[in-house]
Amino acid sequence: FSVDGYLVSGSLNRLLLMLDPSPTVYEADTVNIFDFQWVTETALVESPQLLFGLLRQKISSLEDMALPNSFDFGQAKRIHCEADEIRQQCVNFLQYIKVFLFRYLEPSRELSEESVHPYDEVEAKLPSVLVEELHALTLYIGHLGELPSNILGTLTTQKQGKIFPPSWHLLHLHLDIHWSILEILHILGEKMLGQVVYAHQFMNLTGENLTSTSLFEDHCNNLLRDLIGLAVNRYIEVRPSEVLTTCHYQCGCVKELWALVIQLLNHRKKASHTGAFWSWLNNHLRNMLQGVGSMEGVHLWDITHCKDPLGFNWWLVTHLAMLHLFDRSGTTDEKKPMENNWKFVEELLKLSCPSQAGVLEEHLRMHLQCCLTLCELWDPNLTTVTTLWEYYSKHLNGAFNIPWLGLKGLASVSKSPFSMLEMTKICCCGDQSPNLYQSENSFQFFLRILALQMKKGKETSGTHPWKQLKGRIYSKFHQRKMQELSEMGLQNFISLFLVLSAVAEMEDVVSRVSDLLDLLNPSLLSVTQRSLMWRGCFAFLLMYEEKNIDVSFLATKLSDAFQKVAKEFYLKTTDFTRKVTLWTLLSTYMDAVQEVFETSSYLHLSEEKLL
Repeated sequence: FSVDGYLVSGSLNRLLLMLDPSPTVYEADTVNIFDFQWVTETALVESPQLLFGLLRQKISSLEDMALPNSFDFGQAKRIHCEADEIRQQCVNFLQYIKVFLFRYLEPSRELSEESVHPYDEVEAKLPSVLVEELHALTLYIGHLGELPSNILGTLTTQKQGKIFPPSWHLLHLHLDIHWSILEILHILGEKMLGQVVYAHQFMNLTGENLTSTSLFEDHCNNLLRDLIGLAVNRYIEVRPSEVLTTCHYQCGCVKELWALVIQLLNHRKKASHTGAFWSWLNNHLRNMLQGVGSMEGVHLWDITHCKDPLGFNWWLVTHLAMLHLFDRSGTTDEKKPMENNWKFVEELLKLSCPSQAGVLEEHLRMHLQCCLTLCELWDPNLTTVTTLWEYYSKHLNGAFNIPWLGLKGLASVSKSPFSMLEMTKICCCGDQSPNLYQSENSFQFFLRILALQMKKGKETSGTHPWKQLKGRIYSKFHQRKMQELSEMGLQNFISLFLVLSAVAEMEDVVSRVSDLLDLLNPSLLSVTQRSLMWRGCFAFLLMYEEKNIDVSFLATKLSDAFQKVAKEFYLKTTDFTRKVTLWTLLSTYMDAVQEVFETSSYLHLSEEKLL
C-alpha cells in the first residue's frame, strides 16, 4: 500500500479508534478552503451549501480538464500540477469536514425557546444538512462504472515519473470522495451517539425517507457494486491457470479501497451488530449467481457483463479473503483471527459440483484451487469435504483431463509404490506450487483439501474430524461399486485411502482397504488393475515401515497373492501368452519388494514374509 494512503498513514486507524482525523492541522483560527479564508470553528455550520457547491465546481473543472481532446502533451507538467491541486483542494475540504465533526459537533440537545442564539439554531441543523449535502454529492459523482472509458482506462496507467493526466487525478478523486463519504457518515454516527439523523428538508420536499443510516447503507452498497463491476472487467483477463496470481484490481488504490471497506464494515459489526463485510458482499454476489448455467452469462446493473459468474465469484472471494490478512495499518498480520465466508463458499461448491450436469475440468480445477486457498486461510469446515466427496464418489472413474493442456493435463498412473507414497506426501504437505493447476487434476485438489481440513480440524477442535467423515466415506464403497472401478478409478481409490491413512487412523484405514480389495475377483480384473492393486498395497506397507509398524498383515496377503500367480506361471499347462501376462505381475511384485528392503532400515518388521 502507498505510504500516503489511508492505511499506512494511520488515517483508518484513527477513524476506527475515534481519534482526531488530523491532529496537527486546522488549528489556526482561519482555514483556506477552495482559495477562500474561512473561520475554522464555524465555516461548516454557516456555509455548508456554499462549500459543497464549491466542491462540485472543482470537480466540474477537473472533469473539463479530463475531456479526451483537451490534453496538451506540451503542457503536461503544468496540467498535472493544476489537476493535482484541484484534487488536493477537494480532499482537504473533505478532511476538514471530518475534523470539524470530531472537534466541534455535539449531540443534538433540546433548545430553549426563550434564548436561542441564531448560531445554535443553525448548528443544531448541521447533521441534517450534512446528510442532505452528502446525498446530493453521491448523486453528482454517480457510479464508478459510469465514468467514461478514458477515465477508467487510467486504472492501468503505469507510473512514468510523477506526471499524470487529468483523467488519472479525476478517477482518484472519485475514489477519495466515495471513501470520504463513508468516513464522514461513520464519524457523524459516532458523534451523535447512535442517534439516527434525518434529512428533514429533503424528506419534506420529496416525501422520501433519507437518514444517515440509510445513506451509509445505500452508498456502501453502491460502492461495493462499483468495485465488483471493476473486478468483472479485470476478470476478463484471467486465465484459469493464473487464478491466484491475477489480482482483482487494476490499481493499488482500488486494492486499498477494498481493504478500507473490509476494515470499516467488520469494525462496525463489532460495535453496532450490523452485518460484517462478507454479508454485505454476499448479497451482491448471490444476484450474480442467478446467471450460472446461462450461455450468455449475467449482466450487472446494465453496465457490466460477466460470462462466467461462478468462476468470478470463486476468484473474487479468494482474493478478498487474502485482503483480510492486512491490519488497519496495511501490514500483514497472519496471526489475527480471520472472518470466514464458508456459508457462501458452500453454495459455490454445490454449484461447482452439480449432481447431474458435468462441469468442465478446467473450471473445476480453478474452483478447487481457490477452495484450497480458502481452506489454508480460514478455520476448518468439514462441509467442504463432504460436498466434494458426494461429487467425486460418483466420478471415481474419471480421468479429469484438460484436452488443451496436452501431455501436462493427462492423468497418470503411478508406476511404483514409492511414487504413490511420495504423491501422498505432496498432497498432505500443504504447499502450493505455481504450476499446480497444470500438474494436478481436480481429484488431487480434492485430496489436498481433504488432508488440510483433517489436519486443521484436529489441531483446532481437539477431536479428530475423521470420526465425522469416516462413515460418509466408507459407506460409498460396496461390492458393486468396487467392481465398477476402472484402472483410473482404482488409482483414485488407492490415492484416496493413502491420504486417509496419512491423516487419519492408519491401521483402521488399511484394514478397510484390504477388506474392500478382497471384494474384487482377481479373475475378472485386468493385469494392469491387479498390478495397480499390488503397488497400492505395497505403498501402504511402505507407510507402515515409516511409522515403524509391523507389516506381517499386509506382507502375508501380498505373499499369498504372489504365490498363486507364481504357481500358475510355472505350470506346464500355462500357455506362453498367459505367462507373458503373468510376468508383468511377478515383476511388479519383485520390484516392490526391492523397494521395501531398500527403504527399511533394520528389516525387523516382518519384511521376511514377503520372500
